[in-house]
Amino acid sequence: MTTTPSIAFQLPAVVVVSGASSGLGSDLCQMLVESDVTTIGVDISDASAELKDRDGYTHVSGDVSEEKTWQHVVEILQSQNHASYGLVTSAAILHVGTLLDTSKEELERSLRINVTGTALAMKAMLPLMIGVGGGPIVAVASIDATFAEQQLATYCATKGAVRQLARTVAMDHARQGVRVNVLSPGPMMAGLFKRHMSSATDPGKFEATRANRQPGGRILEASEVASAALFLLSNGSSALNGTEVMADGGLTTSFDFRTGTEGASV
Repeated sequence: MTTTPSIAFQLPAVVVVSGASSGLGSDLCQMLVESDVTTIGVDISDASAELKDRDGYTHVSGDVSEEKTWQHVVEILQSQNHASYGLVTSAAILHVGTLLDTSKEELERSLRINVTGTALAMKAMLPLMIGVGGGPIVAVASIDATFAEQQLATYCATKGAVRQLARTVAMDHARQGVRVNVLSPGPMMAGLFKRHMSSATDPGKFEATRANRQPGGRILEASEVASAALFLLSNGSSALNGTEVMADGGLTTSFDFRTGTEGASV
């Protein structure tokens, strides 16, 4: 009989995930539920078809930038009395265009959802975590928090703010057992990248070009990035606090990945 080597890490009893109705958030919620983690998804949209009516999943429909949404989440958690808590902030919006193409309203909306929404989620969950001796927070930023990307000025700026917000909260609450790490995805076949791709003149060419830039030659699936989030939520990542995990398939490892078409000896 052959066995496959494996390793097991412990996850929090309950995890709250913002941006739960699509893409990374939805995939992560499904993985958590399948791992027997009580999961609360938060999104302005209804629960996805894959999560609706699933045992162990509760959906809160609301704007992540509104305090009342997070008050509702806290009320649910307090009524359940869990032993440990986790949080993943993956709710975000993306506006495609240069700064000249961006209205004041679009800029403020990006800041409200991407930054304020993340901060309010942390502010709501921190007292619960501190009360049980700590807990893990995964703040989803982006490789665009560090690297500029054309036509994504507001997205890059807000994700940079999320990155520094998370790192500072990590230091503020480290002695209370709270760990905050940043998960920065690269392109993945999920909502935001797909919307960016669909805005291109030739979406097929856009996808092929972006896939060719990846060292592995393909765009990651959202489920692969969700697996990285699971690790950061688990006690297997207990040595990590205030760090950033670039879940980009190696895209940002090199300044110029060579495919061989340039005549380079690779």
